[in-house]
Amino acid sequence: MLVNINSILAKARQGRYGVGAFNTSNLEITQAIIQAAELLNAPVIVATSEKAIQYAGIENLSQLVITMAKKAKIPVALHLDHGKSFDIVKECIKHNYTSVMIDASHLSFKENLRLTKQVVKYAHKRGVSVEAEIGRLAGIEDDIKVKKDEAIYTDPDEAKRFAHESGCDALAIAIGTSHGAYKFKGKPKLRIDILKEIAEIVKMPLVLHGASGVKIKWISRVNKFGGQLAHTRGVPDNLIKQAVKYSISKINTDTDLRIAFTAGVREYLIKNPEGFDPRKIIGLARDMMQQVVEDRIKIFGSKNKALPPLP
Repeated sequence: MLVNINSILAKARQGRYGVGAFNTSNLEITQAIIQAAELLNAPVIVATSEKAIQYAGIENLSQLVITMAKKAKIPVALHLDHGKSFDIVKECIKHNYTSVMIDASHLSFKENLRLTKQVVKYAHKRGVSVEAEIGRLAGIEDDIKVKKDEAIYTDPDEAKRFAHESGCDALAIAIGTSHGAYKFKGKPKLRIDILKEIAEIVKMPLVLHGASGVKIKWISRVNKFGGQLAHTRGVPDNLIKQAVKYSISKINTDTDLRIAFTAGVREYLIKNPEGFDPRKIIGLARDMMQQVVEDRIKIFGSKNKALPPLP
């Protein structure tokens, strides 16, 4: 069933578990996400970035997700990830997204607040929920490029003021994660102390971006079949579980899916040099991505949490 994201995240925050937001840009990734969620009876958020929309076309992509979501037996939200402008937000709402993210974290606090309020006013009139962001994550994901020295931890007092004044439904915060496959140079660490402080004073679902695990299992599989992914490092499971414990309700995953997809394609082509059927090539990649989604759902604690949405 296609639902508003608020009905998913309200239950997650109350039940102290996280819901996965998994990025898609085609049929097979969407199948992997929804099939995994159905198998584990978990609510799920299917997210599309601006780059994914440019790649697949917003009508094609939205209708694909919506059609599959309506047939699913679990709650599915369709979400815009890292929307950078009011125009892309309006376009997504026009195409029946149930949730949008306006990411103006690169702007000043004042300008971030102004744009977010504009989006909230527009979206709420149309029954669409809004995620905003305060603080900046390092790393690279599609058009999101932030150098390590430009990353900014979220200030708890600013988060409280921003959440109150903007009227947003969920707030993405920066506590040490980063986009991409190279998240940490030294020992992985998240500022759980900052998260605890924010959770005590911001009474809404909190969101963790840049949260892929980048597991050695999948990196090794890519490299075994000709890949050259070295020195990668993701967020360990124990840190994700700590974040969920302290009110992180939505957890984004994109890089893990990309790596699993790459592993599947490489493995199939190396093992089947005579193969040329795209369905078989990408089919293995889809199966591997589904394994990743299942693993993430279990780590987030949302297995068997696909209860009826709140009224």
